[in-house]
Amino acid sequence: MRLVGCEPAEPLLAVLRRPRKWDRDWVGLRALDRTGRVMYRHNVYLRVETARPSVLGGSLLDIKLTDGGKDRPSLLARPIWETWWRGVPATRNRWAPLTAEGRSEWLDLTATGMSEQGPDRSGGFYHLDGTYVTDVPGLHCAMAEALAGPGGYYGREWNAFKDCLHGGFGVAAPFTLIWCDADVARQALADDIWDTEKGLTYFEEIVLILESFGVTVVLR
Repeated sequence: MRLVGCEPAEPLLAVLRRPRKWDRDWVGLRALDRTGRVMYRHNVYLRVETARPSVLGGSLLDIKLTDGGKDRPSLLARPIWETWWRGVPATRNRWAPLTAEGRSEWLDLTATGMSEQGPDRSGGFYHLDGTYVTDVPGLHCAMAEALAGPGGYYGREWNAFKDCLHGGFGVAAPFTLIWCDADVARQALADDIWDTEKGLTYFEEIVLILESFGVTVVLR
């Protein structure tokens, strides 16, 4: 990777001054949508190979980086990033045609805006469209859309979902969740046993968590 026209600010200069044996460092990559909003953050480890005066002139530097390692965004993310590049999705179920891996990538993008969801609201009714909840990532995509709207964040997996229920993510209990077509998830996750001692599936565990936080769950 060649970066053209880097400003030689002190954090960069400190890296360039280090001995070669310590020259491997992490770089924060930010993917922006067409409005300039950060839609994804990713840290990757890179090595500075060369740093030369920039072709752009002035005090700027051109820097060559190599050795990013294996921790890179999946190629599955590309079409999803292209969708989000146009802006945060405004309609529901845009994630529905994706594979489970693609849905996980979708959830990663929702997490970028988790701090923008405003103060908590409690009470009221929320409708979850269970038509496409055929896997665990799909469950969390649908749950986030039900509680935080299209493109919203409400956890990417079990632990994060439970954290969201404690508050701070736009919706706090008590409230009523009406889960439409709940049998789709019940059947699709029938073999996904989450609590081995009690024999509970992931679907059943999510319902119990909601109820334990004071959420009224209506399965339809």
